Amino acid sequence: MPRLLSHWRLPAIALLLALAGCTPPQLPFARLAGLITNRQLDEISGLAASHVHEDVLWAHNDSGNPARLYAISRRGRLLARFDVAGVKNTDWEDIASFTLGGKHYLLLADTGDNGGRRRDVLLHVLEEPAVLRNGTLKPAWTIHARWPDGPRDCEAAAVDATLGQVLLISKKRVPPELFSLPLANPHGRIVEARRIGRLSDVPQVGAELKQRDPKLAALFSQVTAADISPDRSTLAVLTYGSVLFYHRADGEDWAGAVARTPESHDVPPIPQAEALAWSAGGAGLYASGEFYPAPIFYIVPQQ
Repeated sequence: MPRLLSHWRLPAIALLLALAGCTPPQLPFARLAGLITNRQLDEISGLAASHVHEDVLWAHNDSGNPARLYAISRRGRLLARFDVAGVKNTDWEDIASFTLGGKHYLLLADTGDNGGRRRDVLLHVLEEPAVLRNGTLKPAWTIHARWPDGPRDCEAAAVDATLGQVLLISKKRVPPELFSLPLANPHGRIVEARRIGRLSDVPQVGAELKQRDPKLAALFSQVTAADISPDRSTLAVLTYGSVLFYHRADGEDWAGAVARTPESHDVPPIPQAEALAWSAGGAGLYASGEFYPAPIFYIVPQQ
């Protein structure tokens, strides 16, 4: 997504530098874990935890940037970068990590559509590299998908490998729509996303912000990222204003989980929050945003 919050830049930088220079606050919900200061990562729109390398996160930039993945430490240090061969970063908006058939993969969601013009979207699946050294990756397979009834902007993708599903959440529809795609696509055909539900009780902006900053208020409840916990018990959803946890009961599908009221918290101080990833162990999440320098917050659900 294009930068929207440039008027936040100077005060936000001052805040981040102040936080980085002191002990992380002992908050009940979120604490500052790191700060990304490498200028190659100045428009982060997706995060995923590595299942191969301990304490490593995968990140990517938004549209207008190279088709490139970055491995970073959880404190924000750049470790390696990988060009993705044969694909274009039309509008990469999210990334998910998962394990299938004993192999560890990353799914890149090229699903952004600010202008509402894309008839089809692409999701590239890559095997995680065993060595963190600058190089090139090739997709193991690509899911070529189409919305059932016209274009949508989508910035949130999650993978449930047990069900063989990719979950996609629309950004600008109210309430946000939940779609499903098959994770495997052996014939390379165009598959149609299936709407399976709508997200319940996404917090909306208050009257005060609507009056003070209508443009920012219009963005408050828009969904920008999602991820499924490693134990498959929770779908975490990020908006510009909130972090939501939709808890799934045993035997329940994701449509049922998102139909109930989520556990909800305010977003930590992340300008243009657009990236969210469960840690590999599932104890909490990492969150960041499309900004430079980009903070990394560690978030722990309360339930």
